Amino acid sequence: MSVQHSSAALAPLRFLTAGSVDDGKSTLIGRLLLDSRALLADQLDAVAHGSDPSLLAQLTDGLQAEREQGITIDVAYRYFATPRRKFIMADAPGHEQYTRNMVTAAAGSDCALVLVDATRLAGGARQPPRLAAQTRRHALLAHLLRVRSLVFVVNKLDAVDRPREVFDSVRAALLDFARDAGIEPAAVLPISALRGDNVVEASRAWDWWRGPTLLQLLENLPAGEAAAEGSLLLPVQYVARAHDAAGQPQRVLWGRLARGGVGEGDLVRVHPGGHAARVVEVWRAGARAGQCRTSESAGLVLDRQLDISRGDWIVDATAEPFAANEFEATLAWLDNEPAVPGRKYWLRHGHAWVAARIIEVQSRLDIDSLRCGSCEALAANDIGQVRVQAQAALPLTGYADNRVGGAMILVDAHSHRTSAALLVSRAVAPGAGGGAGAATQGDRAG
Repeated sequence: MSVQHSSAALAPLRFLTAGSVDDGKSTLIGRLLLDSRALLADQLDAVAHGSDPSLLAQLTDGLQAEREQGITIDVAYRYFATPRRKFIMADAPGHEQYTRNMVTAAAGSDCALVLVDATRLAGGARQPPRLAAQTRRHALLAHLLRVRSLVFVVNKLDAVDRPREVFDSVRAALLDFARDAGIEPAAVLPISALRGDNVVEASRAWDWWRGPTLLQLLENLPAGEAAAEGSLLLPVQYVARAHDAAGQPQRVLWGRLARGGVGEGDLVRVHPGGHAARVVEVWRAGARAGQCRTSESAGLVLDRQLDISRGDWIVDATAEPFAANEFEATLAWLDNEPAVPGRKYWLRHGHAWVAARIIEVQSRLDIDSLRCGSCEALAANDIGQVRVQAQAALPLTGYADNRVGGAMILVDAHSHRTSAALLVSRAVAPGAGGGAGAATQGDRAG
């Protein structure tokens, strides 16, 4: 696999480590910090120069329960830099019961490193390696969440005989799975996080590997959102009170552009309400900017006073308005209580909260066969297709078209636990029955 290059290659890269339990995720981050010289003197003494893998892992496992059990529970963030780039690393847990934490980390990442323990797959030379359920699940979730680059990292090759043969076998299994799942991995790399082979420095023992080291790959992967083409889509996060040059009070509507751009003089429309107004000032980082584009935080001043608050949306007034309170979505169920139709939840879309309920569970994805089958409820860690009805109409887009306009979470109305991540497949227009004639925004969530 060739390294992907991008004009944004020097922008900070957010990446997470994912995969099954004990595949070496925390140890890999510890190795990256150690070999890139991103540790303080007392931390260097604590890890004994990397001779003990459990000590390397403890650089990210900060909770007492994590250290006692030798597992990762919460997402741990660490930062380091090389002369070429800055990095923000997220160490995600591998246990099934903490899948929600992995989803949280993946939602804001540019790259997912899915680790695979070669020692678990090296036995049975005549049988193709069988990937762990969490390896499949985490790769599928990263793909569904549109993490821009997915890299399979085959770890612990220092602990197997014939590492080249084992790597080739595991690599073939990973590529077969990726092909069946519709995933295009950025690379498949061999490493030893414990020994440091092919992490920051090339392995002296593996003269058969001619590809990049993990760090070289990370330094060249694209960062940030791919270009979000389309009309203006701005979720209002905060309304600030300010004064204009003449000392008159004014309201500044702040938010991060999810799509399109906005400039002074543009005609915009507010959802809900549908009122139109013209933009008279655009602010960015405390200074008047004139215009802003996708992924930038902007403050807008309108030419008329409208009732706008956190949770509202500002859209291009010239675009055809579309809002719906019923939609179909890919759902990643994260709660211990099953997802059953009819139960009330709180739904968050952008910065807005509305009541909602699942009205139909359409199918469930089998992560082994990658086939969808019918079911009546979804259990913890299941991925499925559902139909949802919200109490109020929302300006929806397909998640495949826009990560902000098509992403939601469900929160249990009684326990207040985050129950699911929702990725809109298609929004059903009022009065449509959901069949082929339904008006939609976006066709797929993946």
